[in-house]
Amino acid sequence: MTTGEDPATRAFYEERWHGAYRASLDLGPSKQLRAFLDRLAADSAILELGTGGGRDGKAMADAGYSVDITDGCAAMVEETAKRIGHPVRVLRFCDLSAEQLYDGVWAQACLLHVERAALPGMIARIYRALKPGGVFFASYKAGDAEGRDRWGRLFNYPDPDWLHATYFEAVDWAVFDLNTAPGHGYNGEQIDWHSVTVVKGEKHDDR
Repeated sequence: MTTGEDPATRAFYEERWHGAYRASLDLGPSKQLRAFLDRLAADSAILELGTGGGRDGKAMADAGYSVDITDGCAAMVEETAKRIGHPVRVLRFCDLSAEQLYDGVWAQACLLHVERAALPGMIARIYRALKPGGVFFASYKAGDAEGRDRWGRLFNYPDPDWLHATYFEAVDWAVFDLNTAPGHGYNGEQIDWHSVTVVKGEKHDDR
């Protein structure tokens, strides 16, 4: 069974975390973060996947939320923790095993590296990690087929219809909101981004 992990993509981040991603802390939090937090209570427990330089994790911690800040790149974690003054732990997507532990899951620009075949399973893991009524945000670079960029990183490059089908192949979300807007990628590349916010239903189930 595929884990969604790509060795070339992992190597890129292990080698380059100290460049643009380290500097990203100086940019301030992602513009979508405020809308995500507005859906949550002030005492919410939040899991952040793929924190990178830590800018969003720091913003959530500074705002008083209980944030479990994680990244799959071991080389990033220790330095990011020092820079943001908050614990950061190593967590690969495929190792997420929590059940109904979090009120929110924040995955800014990280699940876009999960293989298409593995994404439904990853989404199901996040669903299980959420409490009923929990909110999950993720962003993806827009496209129409899985592929690699000029640095060799793997992207799932989804379109809106594929994302909708994939999210509901995994589980039955109570709310599905998708927005597309122009933005930037690594080294300033221009690309459209899909932002997806979903909400887990209030009824308990065993998925």
